[in-house]
Amino acid sequence: MELLDKTINSYLDVWLGPRDPRVKGWLLLENYSPTFIFSMLYLLIVWLGPKYMRNKQPFSCRGILVVYNLGLTLLSLYMFYELVTGVWEGGYNFFCQDTHSGGEADMKIIRVLWWYYFSKLIEFMDTFFFILRKNNHQITVLHVYHHATMLNIWWFVMNWVPCGHSYFGATLNSFIHVLMYSYYGLSAVPAMRPYLWWKKYITQGQLTQFVLTIFQTSCGVVWPCAFPQGWLYFQISYMISLIILFTNFYIQTYNKKASSRRKEYQNGSTATVNGYTNSFSSLENNVKQRKQRKD
Repeated sequence: MELLDKTINSYLDVWLGPRDPRVKGWLLLENYSPTFIFSMLYLLIVWLGPKYMRNKQPFSCRGILVVYNLGLTLLSLYMFYELVTGVWEGGYNFFCQDTHSGGEADMKIIRVLWWYYFSKLIEFMDTFFFILRKNNHQITVLHVYHHATMLNIWWFVMNWVPCGHSYFGATLNSFIHVLMYSYYGLSAVPAMRPYLWWKKYITQGQLTQFVLTIFQTSCGVVWPCAFPQGWLYFQISYMISLIILFTNFYIQTYNKKASSRRKEYQNGSTATVNGYTNSFSSLENNVKQRKQRKD
């Protein structure tokens, strides 16, 4: 394994140039192989997990889900606060910020972004809970693509551009995750579900985040600084891929549901819209069942 790590590191150093020495020796950052292995194990579990659970009863996981989502909500809130204050203290330039001019604030950003990278490993549990609860319809291409790629991308970010212009997407994403994980934590409590109204707006917020990140990243291309241009082009490409997938998810999830409700309303087939008709049908069915029991 040590020989393999040295070989991979040598290729990466030739391909991407020297690493940022400020993260040398940090947990999981020294070699790429642990991050890659975690990602492959994640994909293996995504493939085998539903097969294993096929003939088993789903797990509730209610208590642990509340704790898990509360923990990620607090971690996301901490990262958002630290990134915003770090950017303010370092006098970061919105249009383009290099990785070495922020002074001590750069180190603050780097420390927080390491937690952001590590949180992507923790978030693999999102999928594992779906598998254990047999919510396989939630394990979409978008979900797996997003989770599997983010950990790997941020390993490279942390080794080569761990601060500067890299802060923006992580800051917005941390804020969105405060909303998202608080929603999922509360939704694990059945009594709270009627009061949760912001799920639809989480996806809208994610799409807004991607558009804003593309805009801010493009500023670094139009008004360049010492931040490496290749990373900016890569981020724009990745954000476009997420916009395509999230837009498709939004259309499939919300627009089609709305269309389906309209059709049901026109056909008079839903109890929520046409309660009298369905109540009558239910009453008629109950009378038939009673007659059958009497016979």
